[in-house]
Amino acid sequence: MSGLPPIAWNADGLVPVVIVDDRTDAVLTLAYADRAALEKTLATHSTWLFSRSRGQLWNKGATSGNTQRVVSVAVDCDADALIYRVIPSGPACHTGQASCFNVALRLDDARPASGMRFAAALTGLAATIAQRKLTPTPDSYTAALFAGGVDRIGKKIGEEATEVVIAAKNADRNELIWETADLLYHTLVLLAQREIELDEVGAELARRATPAT
Repeated sequence: MSGLPPIAWNADGLVPVVIVDDRTDAVLTLAYADRAALEKTLATHSTWLFSRSRGQLWNKGATSGNTQRVVSVAVDCDADALIYRVIPSGPACHTGQASCFNVALRLDDARPASGMRFAAALTGLAATIAQRKLTPTPDSYTAALFAGGVDRIGKKIGEEATEVVIAAKNADRNELIWETADLLYHTLVLLAQREIELDEVGAELARRATPAT
């Protein structure tokens, strides 16, 4: 067939093919094609692939009836992958699902970068506060709070909580961030004064997040 662009076939003479539903942009299948499969696809506007398990060409839907009309074929910038955009007439997956990608993985344990920065900052600040309590210096504001005890620290927390609310009502994003940081700092000082670890608070939050049985 003339006009076939250079393709970076792998050692087995194959190239991966991502099959996409042209109507919805949903990814249906990841498969492989060899030169013959690609040429047949371009010539017939039907999905042709190469089965690695059977070692032969196959026409999608020839047996199941779930054919695919190929709307377009594109090659990526490295010429080592293809996209078939298709109009499917039935499920793409042999399990009967519309897409082979139908098992979602949980992302519960993933932490966004901002969350990681917050956790690291909170832990670092708590460690610094604990150090100020152990080795106070005359010019340390944190040491002065500890010297004033729960009453002084509690008064500051009340003031900072009010300022957080005012910042929120003013709809000033930067002010709210600033005042929230102040409130968290003073709360950490109070926890350190009462010798409560961050993990103890974390355990209580986790307990509240656990559904009741």
